[in-house]
Amino acid sequence: MSRNRGQGPRGSILPILVWTGVVCVAYFVYDPLVAMVLGGVFALSFIVGFGLRRRARHSVRCSAYGALGGVLDKSMARF
Repeated sequence: MSRNRGQGPRGSILPILVWTGVVCVAYFVYDPLVAMVLGGVFALSFIVGFGLRRRARHSVRCSAYGALGGVLDKSMARF
């Protein structure tokens, strides 16, 4: 079994593409303010997830990867 050393977290790039696509469409179709609000929702979700993991005594690296993975996982739950 190979280990993932120094390469960062593995996972699907689909959630990142979906978030990016939604923000771009919101920017061009609606208003740049809508895109900023969506980016803020993403950032707030990440910060809350990071804080909860740090409170549970996870390392900073584990908290960052887990928070990002959690946000992307929950955002794709309905697909």
